[in-house]
Amino acid sequence: MGRRIFVGDIQGCREELEALLEAARFDPSADRLMPLGDLVGRGPDALGTLRLLVELGAEPVLGNHDLHTLRAAAGVRRPRPSDRIDGLLAADDCDELMDWLKAQPFVRLEPDYLLVHAGLHPKWTNPEVRLALVDPVAEHPHSTFATRVRYCSPNGERPDGDESAAPPPPPFAPWYTFYDPAQHGGRRAVFGHWSQRGLVDEPQALGLDTGCVWGRELTAWIPEERRFVAVPARRAHASPSGD
Repeated sequence: MGRRIFVGDIQGCREELEALLEAARFDPSADRLMPLGDLVGRGPDALGTLRLLVELGAEPVLGNHDLHTLRAAAGVRRPRPSDRIDGLLAADDCDELMDWLKAQPFVRLEPDYLLVHAGLHPKWTNPEVRLALVDPVAEHPHSTFATRVRYCSPNGERPDGDESAAPPPPPFAPWYTFYDPAQHGGRRAVFGHWSQRGLVDEPQALGLDTGCVWGRELTAWIPEERRFVAVPARRAHASPSGD
């Protein structure tokens, strides 16, 4: 049986992704590559990253930067220079790459893990069903929560303002504080999105965004071997921000 390689936010850092796969001894004929969203956005090679992921048969979930890219390609969102997706949007195979990206889910269920980019609402049951019919090109509160949440209340309310700033006061807490694997088939949640917090290794949740695009590391978890693999960023590709 092959292994699963869960990878934190790549954000267009293709060279670091290739280095990580080499360090993990990734075998595309046997292993499964399962990135946790934000495949592109702010990194140097959005086009090369998506082409590589398609070539390797990756099984990602969608992140907020992926949604922004889809909406920019559809003409409903204006790309920003800091997104660094102009080359992707101008590529001859952009339509094919966007079709592939749009077909990816917000949540993936494995027998033992639940994959989501940012987090889950505490009151959601069967989140894969709840999110399955949400159009990633259109704004929707469910997809916004799944791709952007950091802090929430026990009822799923999010704090006002920038969640990447100082931690909000109670009743707000990191969303995974309220995540109960027993309500999700015993699955441990695996997520990205929260580079400021870095590696999260809690009994109920595992966070893998270690800020590669900011010049830190790209990190993977291989559950079959119960080990992390990380490679350093080649350089800082962008300046840290809230999303």
